[in-house]
Amino acid sequence: MKTSEIRFHIELDDQNVPEKIFWQATDGPGDAPAEAKALNLSLWDHQRKETLRIDLWAKDLPVDEMKRTVVDTIGGLADVVRRATNDAHMADLMENLCDMLVQHIKREHGGPQPQ
Repeated sequence: MKTSEIRFHIELDDQNVPEKIFWQATDGPGDAPAEAKALNLSLWDHQRKETLRIDLWAKDLPVDEMKRTVVDTIGGLADVVRRATNDAHMADLMENLCDMLVQHIKREHGGPQPQ
């Protein structure tokens, strides 16, 4: 059986706030750890029937980019729902939410935002 490993390395300041986030995967895009500015990890606990989550972001991540990561995450989850469950209605609702959030970000920042 083939296995794969994903590692995260978080550098914290004296207040335990993430300053830098690094990740590395055995099947990843290189041998050296890559830097990221945010990390959202969700694990389904089958026994408890609940999601366990870790949400971290580097303290120098701009707020508008943090919001963009949230929109991108919801969009990615919509794609997962569509492909894995065939629930087009749920996926459409999630994508509509993403569209509304993008419009909110555009209004808030007064400029074009990537979609």
